[in-house]
Amino acid sequence: MSTMFADTVLIVFISVCTALLAEGITWVLVYRTEKYKRLKAEVEKQSKKLEKKKETITESAGRQQKKKIERQEEKLKNNNRDLSMVRMKSMFAIGFCFTALMGMFNSIFDGRVVAKLPFIPLSYIQGLSHRNLLGEDYTDCSFIFLYILCTMSIRQNIQKMLGLAPSRAATKQAGGFLGPPPQAGKFS
Repeated sequence: MSTMFADTVLIVFISVCTALLAEGITWVLVYRTEKYKRLKAEVEKQSKKLEKKKETITESAGRQQKKKIERQEEKLKNNNRDLSMVRMKSMFAIGFCFTALMGMFNSIFDGRVVAKLPFIPLSYIQGLSHRNLLGEDYTDCSFIFLYILCTMSIRQNIQKMLGLAPSRAATKQAGGFLGPPPQAGKFS
């Protein structure tokens, strides 16, 4: 049991280190560039401006007002797309580094139970949570599953601590995968 605890702590440490490495790479390739700083400031400004306009608009607002808001939303969408393109080169570099590191860590932790889950994962997740482990006990956790969970949570928090996470206003306006759906029907 003590080796399992040591493995778990080591994986959390590895996750913190790789998250810091990823943020370091992103800072070198993206965050310190003038283009990124300019685009980020523009997105922030447009998001706040658009939010204020949406708050002041009423249902009986004129067609002209609605058109202005639609134009601003389109401009914000374009700037968000440009910002994503600027970040793309760091994503490729991080992906390359993580692929190399994953191969190394998978060989180190291959076939070792690194944690015990307090639940049996859903069947479509079991392939990841029980990867390369012998036996039928699906509460056994593999390296890759724990590493992914740790990295997803730790990287977000590191970005917030370093002040590199996108602002709430920009995230709210951009929509995103888990964000609120865009309110297209509100002004049409």
